[in-house]
Amino acid sequence: MHTLYDSDTYSVTHMLANTAATDGASVADGEGAAPAIPVPTLARHGFEIVDKRANKEVYLDGSWAELFQQHISAWQQNTPTQEEVEDTLEQYAELAQNPVVVH
Repeated sequence: MHTLYDSDTYSVTHMLANTAATDGASVADGEGAAPAIPVPTLARHGFEIVDKRANKEVYLDGSWAELFQQHISAWQQNTPTQEEVEDTLEQYAELAQNPVVVH
């Protein structure tokens, strides 16, 4: 987890996928004669955008995460103003339906 942006109105966190299985999960043929085959895992990552004013959050994954990653890449090429970043985050925050809950 990496916080990419944090202001008075928005917070953006990059949630990184676990690329390697840590529990050693594997599939064997029940009798143990065949060597164990690692179970493939789908590496996914996403972005959590929290609208602090509305106290709501949205999690972007899949194609939404890819689209947001393109925004981040463009921001790395041409440093945006805070207003430009906030305007973009506001567009994504409109998707937010989940209230922020602290556990």
